[in-house]
Amino acid sequence: MTSAPTATAPTPTLDGPVIGASATASQAPDASIRPYQVHIPQTAIDDLRRRIAMTRWPDKETVADRSQGFQLADLQQLLHYWGSSYDWRKAEARLNALPQFKTNIDGLDIYFIQVKSKNRNALPLIITHGWPGSVFELLKAIDPLTNPTAHGGKAEDSFDVVIPSMPGYGFSDRPTEVGWNPERIAKAWDVLMKRLGYTRYVAQGGDWGAAVAELMGEQAPQGLVGIHVNLPATVPPEILPAIASGIPPAGLSDNELAAFNAILAGRKVRGTAYFDMLTARPQAIGYGMSDSPAALAAFLLVHGGFSRWKLGGTPQSPLSTDDVLDDFTLYWLTNTGASANRLYWENQGRSPIFAAALKTDQIKIPVGVTVFPFESYPAPESWARKAYPKLTYYNVVDRGGHFAAWEQPELFADELRAAFRSVR
Repeated sequence: MTSAPTATAPTPTLDGPVIGASATASQAPDASIRPYQVHIPQTAIDDLRRRIAMTRWPDKETVADRSQGFQLADLQQLLHYWGSSYDWRKAEARLNALPQFKTNIDGLDIYFIQVKSKNRNALPLIITHGWPGSVFELLKAIDPLTNPTAHGGKAEDSFDVVIPSMPGYGFSDRPTEVGWNPERIAKAWDVLMKRLGYTRYVAQGGDWGAAVAELMGEQAPQGLVGIHVNLPATVPPEILPAIASGIPPAGLSDNELAAFNAILAGRKVRGTAYFDMLTARPQAIGYGMSDSPAALAAFLLVHGGFSRWKLGGTPQSPLSTDDVLDDFTLYWLTNTGASANRLYWENQGRSPIFAAALKTDQIKIPVGVTVFPFESYPAPESWARKAYPKLTYYNVVDRGGHFAAWEQPELFADELRAAFRSVR
């Protein structure tokens, strides 16, 4: 199986004078950018199918909804398709049709996709996925971003697109030491963009990707001229005690009250329980995710981004079954369930939607925010303006949810064109 090699040398800090240097100061760092292709052995796919066929199922849930987890009948149907009809080779071909690379940053090999626009004046853009997503959640947006004239845009709206896998995800190396938190990833992404020759660029993200983009904005590396996020960190610090008590503070506007109630509702139905589990004991969950495809799928499906998803997709969550299984199979074949989980532990329980946790008030570059209607909470403009001193773009759209680029790639691209037009 082709997968990211495991780093064995101690990982140096990004704060040193030589980025990516080994523990030996005299040894030159390997800053090469190497082409990469995905070739999974058939034996690994056969093993996946064998494990699916051998699944030992629990009793049926005792409720008529998903309040105890993804329902048994639905998961059995998904696993039957995964083990009998799903074709990983199609997903592999999609990846191999794109320019893929690896480069070593701060002791880890980082996998990334880079697609350049034909427009020489394209704006370089780095996009970061989240959990339980991967680079697959961003692939549909590549052509609308790099080739806007084919999708209702103008040539001057073009982007060069860079999509890395976070450390511990997909074909990037799995960290072997503590310290790979969102701040460190944010620093690594600036190294990556400069290594690719970009001296002026923008960053985008949702979920963990939003946290990484916001931290890049707070770190303010030279050349970063703007960020855009979905799932923005806008919740004011004074709201936290009210969420804990369950009583909304006086004086909230209608939009603020809607956001407050959405956050509260998610907590009441334990829609954030996975966050608590992964923050506390990521390894405990990882054992099952590494051993059983059913356990992997069942746990990934508790994420709020899949709360409206059903096999075959729905109008609110239009991902196909193959879309979802492309993502899950990537986790399985790279055995990155546990290593991806640890990002929550590394983040020390800080909520990615609270402004104070990410120091958004220290972001001095332009910030764009798009609110998708089926996101976990509808960030109101008043909170966004308080969170980001240089909010230059805010828009509420009429479709799409947590996996915005995956679910609505054309609309997602439209939003990025509009959000970054002022910094071109």
